[in-house]
Amino acid sequence: MIAVDLPGFGDTPPLTGEVSIATLTDAVADFIRELGLDGVSTVGQSMGGRMVLELARRGVGGDTVALDPGGFWSDRELVVFGATLRPSIALVRALRGMLPTLLGNPVGRTLLLAQLSARPWALTRDTVLPDVRGLADSPSTGAALDALTKGPEQQGAPAGTVPGRVTIGWGRRDLVTVPSQAARATERFPDAVLHWFERCGHFPQWDAPHEATQLILDSTA
Repeated sequence: MIAVDLPGFGDTPPLTGEVSIATLTDAVADFIRELGLDGVSTVGQSMGGRMVLELARRGVGGDTVALDPGGFWSDRELVVFGATLRPSIALVRALRGMLPTLLGNPVGRTLLLAQLSARPWALTRDTVLPDVRGLADSPSTGAALDALTKGPEQQGAPAGTVPGRVTIGWGRRDLVTVPSQAARATERFPDAVLHWFERCGHFPQWDAPHEATQLILDSTA
């Protein structure tokens, strides 16, 4: 199984060269081919979710799980996404040295993470601090956001053309890729099964980790 993540979360190296959803997906597809991993299951969240759907559209890989994928915004939703998330990232970077203290407090978590989590106060500092630090520190975050906001919408795959099962998971309280976008995603990927995470924001791995893990295991077994 290959997990595709958003640059800025985890230890993703800086992006170089032209950065777009197409070129990022090219890199993953080349990796799969070079290692002889034809038919491997792919899992992604947010931009990573969009990328694994693009892999499936191209016929690369096997079973696919996309959690709250990007690429299905309306024009208005895309403007709101860019106008709200960029300032949030700038704020996190400005507060870089204070993040351990702020995220160690339920009020601080709520103020910083309300756009990303349905229940930020219920999370632990250890759960969110590595991801938020990665977002603050990564030199690739801006390029990744540009790839999402300035590139084309995600194309779909006609029924019967994807290489394996496609499962799309969506948080009912997602404020980044809002729930109404799920209808567009399943329209463009008619073979997909849609799973709703209740009381969940943009990151099922934060708000519903056990449910998200089980969905991935059940969908790629």
